[in-house]
Amino acid sequence: MAVPQVYPLMLWLLAFLFSLRVFGQMLVAYSPIPYLPPMEEWYSGLIPYPILVPIQLAIIVLLLKVCLDFSRGDGFFIRLTSLTGRRLCWFSYAYAGSMVVRYIATMALYPERRWLGGVIPIIFHFVLAGYVYTLGYFHSRRTAAT
Repeated sequence: MAVPQVYPLMLWLLAFLFSLRVFGQMLVAYSPIPYLPPMEEWYSGLIPYPILVPIQLAIIVLLLKVCLDFSRGDGFFIRLTSLTGRRLCWFSYAYAGSMVVRYIATMALYPERRWLGGVIPIIFHFVLAGYVYTLGYFHSRRTAAT
């Protein structure tokens, strides 16, 4: 199937950005680098870090599988339905919206962090929401037009 090049490019870019975040956080966690923000800027503490790392690596593997399917124009993630695409778009809206709420709550509860303190996790949740939106938009538009 012909996939407009903008989709694999966007998906690869967002996967790359998320991967940089994960590997940057790992560098800081295991051998602090002076020019990177300290661990408390990268990590919200909601999930213990030893559990979070394998979850993040599994997410990267999934993102890469989607990217490969889009680059080849074939595979499971190319064959999703328009209904799935619409659901992914709605999920991405809710996900991004929850990050807006999280940002507001973080700034209200921790005024010493204003405006950019501790926002690395929030920013990269927006990256993931954008990834889900891109995947969903492709399917919601592609199959609706056919």
